[in-house]
Order: sequence, then C-alpha cells, then structure tokens
Amino acid sequence: MSRMHNPAHPGEVLREYLPAEMSVTEVAQRLGVTRQTLSALLNGRAGVSAEMALRLEGALGTSAEMWIEMQAGYDLWVARKGGTPKVSPLAA
Repeated sequence: MSRMHNPAHPGEVLREYLPAEMSVTEVAQRLGVTRQTLSALLNGRAGVSAEMALRLEGALGTSAEMWIEMQAGYDLWVARKGGTPKVSPLAA
C-alpha cells in the first residue's frame, strides 16, 4: 500500500461537499452541531469523530467509513512527519 504525500485534512474535503449557497451556520444546524464545531472541522482545527462521521453519512449520503478512514490517514501522516518513535521489539 502506498503512502499518501501530504493528504488533505477531512475538513478541506468536506468543504467540497457542502452546497455553496448554504452558510456554515445552516449546515451546522442541519448536522445538529454548533457552528463552532463545524467551523473547527472545516478549518482543520478539529478532526472527524465517529459521531460526526455518522452525521455526515446521514446528511451527505457518503459513508461514515470514508470520513473515518480519511481522518485516520491524515492523523497517521501527521504522526509520521514527527518521526518514528523509538520502540523495542516484543518478539525475539
């Protein structure tokens, strides 16, 4: 499996799914979250939780798994940028 170089934060991708004529406030209301919660996600200050993934699935017709996998891939990429942690093998 190849590693993605500099993957987009899920919030950036989510922006592409939102109707241009709909405000962040209206989208947040329809998702049942606060405007601050949605804004943090859209601006990359927060990640997609399992609950948010389910909300996006219901509102957009996407799969919750897509959002969770996208978030996991992004998180792993960020962690790898910090370097590989020093560990000791568990098996001989």
